Amino acid sequence: MRPEVELDPTPPPRRLAPFAYALEAVVTDPTADDDEELAEGRLILLHDPAGHDSWRGTFRMVTLIHADLEPEIAADPLLPEVCWSWLTGALEARGLGCSEPSGTVTRASSHYFGGIGEREPSTRIEIRASWTPSDHPSPEPARPERQDEAAAEPLGVPDTGAHLAAWCDLLCQIAGLPPAGTTEAGVVSLPQRRGPQPR
Repeated sequence: MRPEVELDPTPPPRRLAPFAYALEAVVTDPTADDDEELAEGRLILLHDPAGHDSWRGTFRMVTLIHADLEPEIAADPLLPEVCWSWLTGALEARGLGCSEPSGTVTRASSHYFGGIGEREPSTRIEIRASWTPSDHPSPEPARPERQDEAAAEPLGVPDTGAHLAAWCDLLCQIAGLPPAGTTEAGVVSLPQRRGPQPR
């Protein structure tokens, strides 16, 4: 993972699937003296061996990501579509397939009055999404004809490490960091709000 990403395990939800694992992540600004947080998120891996009709599979990835943005950036009417394309693009960039993607992109602006009226307006973008992971663009892996082959080599198990890496790519992108190793001209970072943020 990139050094700006800090990952830690966190308790997963217990009622969504028989098996679950969760990680939380924070993207910090390495140039800031106080390790300023640029974005944060949570990624959950769900597994139901019996399968799930709405998932069209036995695994499901669920995420929540949010970051503070400059108000003029968040005012862009195309921002929700762009943020959603970052999710699908992060998976595609690593050669990963997914099926049944769904989610929301929400932006919220806060203006402060009265005793806290001196605070600058803040704007937050939030992505809630889920998808059924697969290793290849086709979400339906071929099933072996023989039962002993199925027992010898489990099928439909996605490369969860690669999906985690793609998720971290998305988290860094919404944090406004340029792609790792990018030296090409014309790549612009998404401006972030600097300085202390109200919680």
